Amino acid sequence: MQDSVSSRRRFLGWGNGLLTAAGLASRPLPAATSRQTAEGIDYYDKLGVAKIVNAAGTYTALTASTMPLSVQAAVARAAKHPVRLAELQTAAGEYLARQLRSEAALVTAGAASALTLGTAACMSVANRAAVHNIPTDVAGLKNEVIVQKSHRYDYDHAMRNCGIRFVEVETPEEYEAAFTGRTVMTHFFNAAEAGRIGREDWIRVAHRHGVPCFNDAAADVPPIANLWNYTQMGFDLVTFSGGKGIRGPQNAGLLLGRKDLIAAAVQNNSPRSDTVGRGMKVAKEQIVGMVAAVDWFLSQTDAGMEAEFRKRAERIAAQLKSIPTLESNIAIPNVAANVVPHLLLRYDPHRVKISPLDVAAELRRGNPSIELHPGTGRKPAAGLLTDENTIVVGVWMLEPGEDLIVARRLHEVLAKAAV
Repeated sequence: MQDSVSSRRRFLGWGNGLLTAAGLASRPLPAATSRQTAEGIDYYDKLGVAKIVNAAGTYTALTASTMPLSVQAAVARAAKHPVRLAELQTAAGEYLARQLRSEAALVTAGAASALTLGTAACMSVANRAAVHNIPTDVAGLKNEVIVQKSHRYDYDHAMRNCGIRFVEVETPEEYEAAFTGRTVMTHFFNAAEAGRIGREDWIRVAHRHGVPCFNDAAADVPPIANLWNYTQMGFDLVTFSGGKGIRGPQNAGLLLGRKDLIAAAVQNNSPRSDTVGRGMKVAKEQIVGMVAAVDWFLSQTDAGMEAEFRKRAERIAAQLKSIPTLESNIAIPNVAANVVPHLLLRYDPHRVKISPLDVAAELRRGNPSIELHPGTGRKPAAGLLTDENTIVVGVWMLEPGEDLIVARRLHEVLAKAAV
């Protein structure tokens, strides 16, 4: 006991000596108000960054979703203590795998990171010593990924980061013929609106050739069951974004699937230095936040979420009834992503002389600044039947009371333009 006390005193004396040498020992710490301590400084205000009302959806450019209070609290608490990162990642992965009915799971730095790590995993399983060689020294490695031509998209750059080469197919016959000794993976974009080969056939053919299938389902919850539907269907790897419908940290995601492939993804991931994933660091706060978000999301119900979103849409529509010729309806996209109620507003442009695009611009310039769904004033997209004369309000990322703020601003702008 005496030794430990003496050691502590020596440590404190050493620390005070350093502070004195630096001229800091006698300086009091800056006082913080009780409110600042409890809530933190509002750095958006301090930095001059405008807060927005998100009537669009879970778009990355709009910082995606806001975390529920329970997730925010979990993140804040995790920030208070250091832990061993590998131990936390392993424990989180095992817990998430049980919760999501998967063989294994890994918290990644978003869904794009999961695409890179999953691809690197498939290359590592197919090639010895690939971890070191990815992405530049791949000349002698198996590195072909088969994909439907209609499933190519901007995000596949995350797979090309591994030095792979895409082999595009369109028909079932082309798919069968595309497998070679260099094939390491097949890729499926879950929200693709085209393609002649469905999920089950895509999996069946790949497995007959002994090749793993990757499904990018980043934005494809709700429904909640999608978190296990695709792995149970037979996809070997599936990714989801953490900051979209799951309402976790925006810079976190999930990679779910086969235990051997998840283990290979870990070998390609931070904090291992000589890997393609070294820059894809996930902090302890984001790992805990992802786990807490999954717990929160699984405590919800599809019916309960849909009912709440419909109420928000109905409240907005009710405030706009006095606008001449305005018609409203609630629609759910007919694709895999963002399958939640959206409010569609249409009116006679001869009676309300402002275009939907100009309405969106007016709301963006206002205070508070409001962002409408990007389908506003545009031709059908993202599974919604829209056109140049449609305002689209995404209600599912609104905070309590913001539906009435959106309704008030819409009414102001539309009423001013009415004749």
